[in-house]
Amino acid sequence: MDIRAQISMVFHLDKCIGCHTCSIACKNIWTDRKGVEYQWWNNVETKPGTGYPSKWENQDIYKGGWERNQDGTIQLRGAGKGKGLGNIFHNPYLPTIEDYYEPFTYNYLNLIEAPPGDDQPTARPVSMITGEPIDVKMGPNWDDDLSGTPDYARNDPNMAGLSPAERQAMFELERLAFFYLPRICNHCLNPGCVASCPSGAIYKRGEDGIVLINQKVCRAWRMCVTACPYKKSYYNWHTGKSEKCILCYPRLEAGYAPACMHSCVGRIRYLGVMLYDADQIEKTAAVPDSELVNAQLSMILDPFDPEVIQAAKANGIADSTIKAAQNSPTYKFVKTWGMALPLHPEFRTLPMLFYVPPLLPVMASVTETDGAQKAKLNPIAKTWTDNWLYDTSTEELWGTVEQARFPLKYMAAMFTAGDEKAMAERIKKLMAIRIYRRWKTVGDVDEAKARKVLADVNLTELQAEDVYYLTSLAKFNDRFVIPPAHREQAHEMLEFVGDRRGSTGFGFRETPARGM
Repeated sequence: MDIRAQISMVFHLDKCIGCHTCSIACKNIWTDRKGVEYQWWNNVETKPGTGYPSKWENQDIYKGGWERNQDGTIQLRGAGKGKGLGNIFHNPYLPTIEDYYEPFTYNYLNLIEAPPGDDQPTARPVSMITGEPIDVKMGPNWDDDLSGTPDYARNDPNMAGLSPAERQAMFELERLAFFYLPRICNHCLNPGCVASCPSGAIYKRGEDGIVLINQKVCRAWRMCVTACPYKKSYYNWHTGKSEKCILCYPRLEAGYAPACMHSCVGRIRYLGVMLYDADQIEKTAAVPDSELVNAQLSMILDPFDPEVIQAAKANGIADSTIKAAQNSPTYKFVKTWGMALPLHPEFRTLPMLFYVPPLLPVMASVTETDGAQKAKLNPIAKTWTDNWLYDTSTEELWGTVEQARFPLKYMAAMFTAGDEKAMAERIKKLMAIRIYRRWKTVGDVDEAKARKVLADVNLTELQAEDVYYLTSLAKFNDRFVIPPAHREQAHEMLEFVGDRRGSTGFGFRETPARGM
């Protein structure tokens, strides 16, 4: 086993309020310079929607990530040696500025300096790239809160597998619902950006797995922009270099949480370290779509296992990092409780940012029984009025999973490569914990049924209490377990490169000559 440590993140989508505080914190620190006006290393999208850049999830357009060959191997979709050389003068798979938006500001000075006249002076929008007046047609979070439903929500690539009836039902007034999807760089285990870079400028740090771009080596090939299926590598038009989220590594090295996580109003974000077996990367990335989620989760190792601890120490992982992995909130969500999932695992980059899916409300199903109206909408409450009853049986509970405002097929397209069963398992766990806590705090759910729903999803009461604490009551240091950086070993790590210095994934493996 080649045990390595990886900083990982979990975002709890049920808690995101779409305030964009995280985006502004990142923008003010890292992307407030010339050439990066359009870049949002952290952005929050409304789902359903086409996102940022527009339709980034549709790899028929952008050719990002990896694809599986018939012989069981994988290759980059739109980048790599041959494809990169063929597109050296024109890359048809790059997003254009219109796919993001042309950054703009307003000519506020005209409000002060305009000559006297009969008309009220205005502050016209001007491009931050050309300085010329423009007609604003798109901007960051343009489709926020379904504001652009006809143009954006209805064109969500994740709805490709839905029937026309299911599409229509999602946007009927009674079922109108949405959730927020915050996104940053996933700092993947099998990053397409690293494998695609001809100059070897992109690398994955050995001590914590953070993916970075060496600005001195970058030659603006922009293959990383194509190869990243999440479109989290950007081109700085002013410096002629590519840039991306650095997970605020200077803050991590000082023991602070990244700015987007530190500023999160909804406290939806968790950060920790996980141990994984790097020998399994190529094999895991090449499994069929139906096995991707389980294969990726199986790579993450138990930090309490004596064999794993011994192998980790033999590979140079510090005791403090192993202890941090044992206390990691991300390990609990992903492995111990089995509640968090990667975003679009079918891209085969093995992302290390996981999401707890949203537990969206279900639709009312009203039937008449014994002269009384019986609503099968809310399995949590016993009574609504004297004549309306909610069914709290576990059979009816799990039946409501299929009535969710977002079809399981839609959610599975985002988080489980189409595996609806795996998606339903996570939704049931969220529902079970909510019912259990309803019994504990309100008392309007039968105790036997509250315990039964936990048993149905293989959760103990202790685990349910732990989930409740970490999602509702956790202190700052419980949500962010940051291992010591051990920067005193950095020089040794740079010296111990051997033939790995030029290894950039499964694409380019050439080792640069010394002194380059």
